[in-house]
Amino acid sequence: NNVPANEFLNLEGQKLSTSRNWAVWIKDYLTDFPNMQDVLRYVLCSIAPENKDSDFTWKDFQARNNNELASILGNFVNRTFVLSHKYFSGIVPKKNELTEIDNSTIKLLHEIPKNISAFIEQYKFRDALNEAMKLARVGNKYLADTEPWKLIKTDKTRVETILNIALQITASLSIIFEPFMPNTYKELNAMLNISNIKWDDAGNENLLRCGHKISSPKILFKKIEDNQIKEQIDKLKL
Repeated sequence: NNVPANEFLNLEGQKLSTSRNWAVWIKDYLTDFPNMQDVLRYVLCSIAPENKDSDFTWKDFQARNNNELASILGNFVNRTFVLSHKYFSGIVPKKNELTEIDNSTIKLLHEIPKNISAFIEQYKFRDALNEAMKLARVGNKYLADTEPWKLIKTDKTRVETILNIALQITASLSIIFEPFMPNTYKELNAMLNISNIKWDDAGNENLLRCGHKISSPKILFKKIEDNQIKEQIDKLKL
């Protein structure tokens, strides 16, 4: 009934050409960037030429990894895990009385997965991916605004609620990023110590029960250095 088609994807401002070696070879990519399949998936989806030609550049690849995956998604997940282990020994704390910022954040937690579903059903994968990253931004802002690392000295009960909500956001992030980054989904599920979750569980503010034990944190996305990018650009000149 529907055959979605894209326009053309170029490479560093030129048309792809395997005969001229103006291409990114997957085997080489996996050698140079081991276990970073999901980063390439993320970047290719974020620049997908859905309505007009688009351009893959190594500098943009680096920027999206460092500024989005590492600094937004990875940073939020890591902070949530580190604080949960530091203050509550990796046990999901209880959710106490909710404030206005809690309720507004939970409202977005409910809405964003629905938006992603709608975009995917319309084959608007770039918009769907942007919505998924939006939830990570919501989580980062929530932690920045509530500052649990300061409140822990005076109001541990409040910090319980903050980190409960942050962990619920993390659990939903695992679900909504699965279509785009399946390996990250598995890693995050292992960190959260959860299984048998479904797409419809995304947005549930009680997905992780009070008392649930999460595993130790690990870095999901490493920063890509300038010399790594220079090496890839130099390959195109051979």
